[in-house]
Amino acid sequence: MLYSRQGLPEEDEIVFCKVTKIFPNSVFVDLLEFHQQGMIHISEISPGRIRNLRDFVTIGRDIVCKVLRIDREKGHIDLSLRRVNSHQRQEKLDEIKQELKAETVIQNLAKKLKKPVDKLYVQVTTIIFKEYSHLYLCFRDIVAGTVDLEKMGMESSLAAEISAAVIEKFKPDKIHLKGEIALQTYASDGIGKIKATLLDVERISPTLKLLYIGAGKYKVVIEDVDYKPAEKTREKMETILERFNDKLSTASFVREKSE
Repeated sequence: MLYSRQGLPEEDEIVFCKVTKIFPNSVFVDLLEFHQQGMIHISEISPGRIRNLRDFVTIGRDIVCKVLRIDREKGHIDLSLRRVNSHQRQEKLDEIKQELKAETVIQNLAKKLKKPVDKLYVQVTTIIFKEYSHLYLCFRDIVAGTVDLEKMGMESSLAAEISAAVIEKFKPDKIHLKGEIALQTYASDGIGKIKATLLDVERISPTLKLLYIGAGKYKVVIEDVDYKPAEKTREKMETILERFNDKLSTASFVREKSE
């Protein structure tokens, strides 16, 4: 991990650690973001009686801890494992995962540009960390189009290289909302009515695709970057299907349960 923060963490801060030593009544860890060492007393490992610390932690394991106390003169950091709730743990792990993903962009670019990774990392973060606490936060804004690295002071060719790599690496995963449309009509102009309805559905959004299955049934796939816009597309589609319904015609949409 290239990311590093200066100084010591704050009390009550949630930190990412790696277990380095296990003693009968304590565990020592490296605080990976600060390059500092901390200690977890056996009473702060888990609630209840502990017979063997190795049943809870192993050397080399990554864990998420809470800072309890800091002796700034001696540099001692007391930590707790048991006082970190599941939400705090997952939030920290997600943060680390995204930062490592951002660092991969720098590593791959360093290889492409034939530059040392550590030097390129410093060159990039010297500018970005003036406004952001983490690389991945800046990279998210690049993807969203709300930040320009060149305007932040980065050399134009490097800014272009990073932006292109970031957009490729951090582009959001697509989600899929699937289901099945069934259309049936006994109207004299039934074929035309069905064609017009399907055409209206297809015109809703380029994220919506229709596939004919047979016997008046059609597969629907809505592919989008998030469920919110996908649900809006689905709602518009169902409004069109409702207009199809009358005494001689019926339309329905059944969503796949797996979605």
